[in-house]
Amino acid sequence: MNTCSGFAIICLNDKDELLMVSQEKPNMPKCWSVPSGAIEGYERLEDCCVREVWNQTGYQVEIVKKIHENSSTTYSVDVYMTYFEVKILAGEKKVQVVDSYFWQPISKINHLTMLFEDEREVVLNYIKKKKQLT
Repeated sequence: MNTCSGFAIICLNDKDELLMVSQEKPNMPKCWSVPSGAIEGYERLEDCCVREVWNQTGYQVEIVKKIHENSSTTYSVDVYMTYFEVKILAGEKKVQVVDSYFWQPISKINHLTMLFEDEREVVLNYIKKKKQLT
């Protein structure tokens, strides 16, 4: 079986919105996920995260901390994901051809169709813990 290691980011803004990706395919409902990517070659996971977020969204980010690790099997591939909390340092949102990036209010997370359903729990747990600390 093939394996893949990658990252996913959780990025909240000061309006209680989460940076998310809308993935649309013909004859399929719109699905949502947090920005993510896979390691290329021998790069460090943290470097991959910063590079991919820049490439995908136009935002320059800084990793705040690692918040979750997850393993699952998707399309017969063993996937190992590390979730990072990030903050935006600079840049502005750019629109991609395939995927679209939106700031979603955290109050809507429970009502979105998620691409990876287990990701909803990771996001909600993170938000809950973050709210308890403030």
